[in-house]
Amino acid sequence: MLTPQSLLHLERNSSMSPPTTSDLIFSEQANHNFSKTLGALKRSTLSIHNRLRSIEEDAAFARRVQAAYSRPLIANERCGSWYIEPSQKAGSAYFKSTDGHTGVWKFSSRRLNLQLLEVIGKNDGCIIVDSTRRGKRMPDALSKTIPIWCSVVNRVLFPTNTTSHQLYTPPQVVSGSEHSQISALLPSFHNALQALNLPLAELKHHIAKPLRPMWVTPDSNLTPTNGIFTDCHLVICCTVSRRVIGGEISEGGYIQGAGDDTENWALGLTPTAFWTNRQILLTTSETDLPVLINTLNEDVVSKVEGGGEARCVKPTSALFIAKEAVLRSTSVGPAALIIALSPVLTDKSAWRSSPRRLDIGIGPHKIGSRKLRSALPFIASFVREALTSESVLDLKIAVVCESGKDLSVGVALALLCLFFTNEGQLSEGTVPQRFDKAFIRARLGWLSTAMPDANPNRTTLQSVNSFLMERPK
Repeated sequence: MLTPQSLLHLERNSSMSPPTTSDLIFSEQANHNFSKTLGALKRSTLSIHNRLRSIEEDAAFARRVQAAYSRPLIANERCGSWYIEPSQKAGSAYFKSTDGHTGVWKFSSRRLNLQLLEVIGKNDGCIIVDSTRRGKRMPDALSKTIPIWCSVVNRVLFPTNTTSHQLYTPPQVVSGSEHSQISALLPSFHNALQALNLPLAELKHHIAKPLRPMWVTPDSNLTPTNGIFTDCHLVICCTVSRRVIGGEISEGGYIQGAGDDTENWALGLTPTAFWTNRQILLTTSETDLPVLINTLNEDVVSKVEGGGEARCVKPTSALFIAKEAVLRSTSVGPAALIIALSPVLTDKSAWRSSPRRLDIGIGPHKIGSRKLRSALPFIASFVREALTSESVLDLKIAVVCESGKDLSVGVALALLCLFFTNEGQLSEGTVPQRFDKAFIRARLGWLSTAMPDANPNRTTLQSVNSFLMERPK
């Protein structure tokens, strides 16, 4: 029988919010089993299959954006390439969200992204594709890093068009206070880009109008911009993933930002391998996917072995960077000086393998980056000897490493500082004998422009800075 006390208890409880899992009380064993069940559900939701299907869904939105705005798709690496079929990808950008994080905004001299100007000029703009993980509306790279970039580039290339110098940010994402704080830093970012002494006339040749960012998400109404923004090139910042507020379990397998953090789930699968083998990947059971992906990875390696080409570091015509696999590139020539960085540690006495070749065995990854500091004097002496014994006009230098993007870039940066003039000509000793950070940063700008995908480890750059700035007079 219900007593007055029990009725009062029911009445009080009826006004309270529904219980959650944290309100449930289990025995210790039951609680352990419940946690295991929740963990298993989350892992099954974040399966490779669900990630690939989510990527496929988001890629369809990217195609709709391209159809609406008739501009080429640019992948903001690393995540963006997952959402663009290779045949539709017009290029890559390297805008980092960390450069747009609250309180640490910056314009990166390591990631200039000036290669985009040619694409933007030819197509009256572009669509930069990226995503972000659960809970966020858009990545900081799109909401802040790219707006900063647009304003700074406009200030340098269109100095008299002051209207284009202002900062544009999405008001639903960036607060008025944060917008004002970033705006106050723009003059210093402008000065930093000017200090790199880049060929501004050549860059200005690519674009006829200032840049203007614009944002689209799956919640946007994709309205064509015909007749709008005719006085600027649109840089359309496209967030492809729809926003998920709660847990993925409630989304029927959809994962926001599924292409992010690939090192934690992709098992080495690349965007190109995914799009090439999409049907078989999506129809293979989750259990069999690791074996299939491993097979696909081996197939990709066999196809690219020896592929690619050595890339010239402009404005020079004598310095090249490549992977070890493309060392025999005809663009360099057999008479070039070869400086090869190896991930296998070797004794210094074995580094000079021939009169025109060094094989510098300094170890892999960060070990190699740290040991590069002690190897640079040996490399500099090798190049200096060649400069004094043969014609500067005929000399070519090729620097290679395992990836073609890290240690080789560090060595190339040191050589650019030591042996090349401001015009990019090989020098026999007319460059400064002491270097500061501004000079080194300017030479790094050459590399960033010539190789937008270069990704030197911070330790690699620290080794180069230490070597150059601590040299005796």
